[in-house]
Amino acid sequence: MRIISGKFRGRRFKAPSKLPVRPTTDRAKEGLFNILQNWLDWDQTRMLDLCSGIGSISFEALSRGCSQAWSVDQNPNCIKFQEEMAKTLELDNFTAVNMDALAFARMSKEKFDFIFADPPYADGITETLLDSIFTGSLLKEDALVVIEHGSGLDFSEHEHFESLRKYGHVHFSFFTS
Repeated sequence: MRIISGKFRGRRFKAPSKLPVRPTTDRAKEGLFNILQNWLDWDQTRMLDLCSGIGSISFEALSRGCSQAWSVDQNPNCIKFQEEMAKTLELDNFTAVNMDALAFARMSKEKFDFIFADPPYADGITETLLDSIFTGSLLKEDALVVIEHGSGLDFSEHEHFESLRKYGHVHFSFFTS
């Protein structure tokens, strides 16, 4: 994993190979953050990264000045890796939560300006997770939600849908509250 820009620009971290993750490619991540820089004021942004894997999106956001990042993943080894990275980077504005993303979305009372979710493509939970985000209490007013997904999903009819961006096989759907 490479941090593309910001305070930790150029830092590389090698995640253990045994982790069951599909990290967002550097090209797709760079494209996503080019869009986000025009949408979010990072130092005023409290973000949530669901199905976070190794935390690539969270650490990129923190590098760019995100005020606080929460990272949720059900795999304890992913969370351990994220906590080690946070310690290495000396971050005090990062919270890693070892929990199922759907359960977190349904029960958390925390509020966020930006939510990124990258559920496993094959699990079929993407639509359910998106619905849980919008029916739960996670979103602040005027919040932004980005879902990473494969080409088999189309959210263009969703009431909160804004736009779709494609980077190879990676698709990002943008939603606003």
